[in-house]
Amino acid sequence: MGLFNVTKVSEGPVQPSAATPSETLPLAWVDRYPTHRGLVESVHVYLDSVSETGDSVAQEKKTKPPAAVVRGALADALVHYYPFAGRIVDGDDDRPAVLCSAEGVYFVEATANCTLANVNFLERPLLLDKEQLVPYPTPELWAVEPQNSLAMIQVTTFTCGGFVIGLRTNHAVADGTGAAQFLNAVGDLARGLPEPRVKPVWGRDRFPDPEIKPGPLPELPALALEYIAFDFPVAYLDKIKSQYFEFTGGRHCSAFDIVIAKLWQCRTRAIGPLAIPGADVKLCFFASARHVLKLEPGYWGNAIFPVKVSAPAEKVAGSSVVELVGVVRESKRRMAGECQIWAEGRTGGRDPFQMTFDYESVYVSDWSKLGFSDVDYGSGKPTTAGPLVNCDLIASVIVMKAPAPLSGTRLLASCVTEEHANDFTGLMKEDIA
Repeated sequence: MGLFNVTKVSEGPVQPSAATPSETLPLAWVDRYPTHRGLVESVHVYLDSVSETGDSVAQEKKTKPPAAVVRGALADALVHYYPFAGRIVDGDDDRPAVLCSAEGVYFVEATANCTLANVNFLERPLLLDKEQLVPYPTPELWAVEPQNSLAMIQVTTFTCGGFVIGLRTNHAVADGTGAAQFLNAVGDLARGLPEPRVKPVWGRDRFPDPEIKPGPLPELPALALEYIAFDFPVAYLDKIKSQYFEFTGGRHCSAFDIVIAKLWQCRTRAIGPLAIPGADVKLCFFASARHVLKLEPGYWGNAIFPVKVSAPAEKVAGSSVVELVGVVRESKRRMAGECQIWAEGRTGGRDPFQMTFDYESVYVSDWSKLGFSDVDYGSGKPTTAGPLVNCDLIASVIVMKAPAPLSGTRLLASCVTEEHANDFTGLMKEDIA
């Protein structure tokens, strides 16, 4: 194909379709964490299911373009999720809070000059200019500073009839589960439901507020990391699940456990001996703490807690995937107790969210079960939904569902330098096919 190009048809704020409360809402301790003040970008790809099936009757009923459907449902969803139509301000004691001002969510309607097939259904969205897929309004069009905006959405329709949702949500107001809950509400209303299936709960005043001062912003190393994708088919995942079941005498594990255990093993082997003999390698991911903190269903703020695993490099490199799955699961088992200690302010002032970003550490973000893959605006669920990030400063990976029609798990890795990329890739592919 020729040069990929997107034309913006219209852009501007979408406000709630009915009156909403005017108030200032407090953010929770985790919401206010310095590293959460920023927009998370993602893309969600939808095929034109009507055209795919050739259903002529359904085609006749399809009168509204995708952008019009999403725009209308968004306005209705903002009546329920009205804080998203506001902005972040400095509240009491200079603590960030949300001003519910009904200013709206910035919305862009756009068209692409090609089919989704021409861009391989955006399986590698970072190969394209992301500013064509997600909104980047100028100050003249949107006066709210990006770090104070809560949400921006772009709907780009392709010539095949499929479309892509480009989303930017502020991590200070919602974690991945909360952002997916909001999008599912938009989908519910787009499909004609009278109200969202999940009722939103703000509830920040019931969230723990321990007297712990967040640590300083971490220093970022000067790393140049390669971007590599891996697919883990169901057959491989089932094989390791069976081996773990036998190894432990009847315990179960998840696809996520397997994928990050394999990642940790192969990355450690690829890096080779570290500079300091006996040095530890570290793995970190965030788990939902909703069940631990007994938050109400519908709570959509940040409710995450870090799970940190550390072990000597020699041990990780010399262990099997099944053995490392056990290490990962043990760290997950400890999370509930560690989270409760933090919530009760019994850490002795230590901040469990404080991170160190060095080459010995790898950070994992799990997008496979957040709920983005369930969002349906009336034409079916997305073939793929995932973050639009490529941070070459922090060794990190994204775990997500493999794009349809594939089944299994996809891992997007930006965690090794060019020096170690070939060894890492070769080790990761062993036994997977």
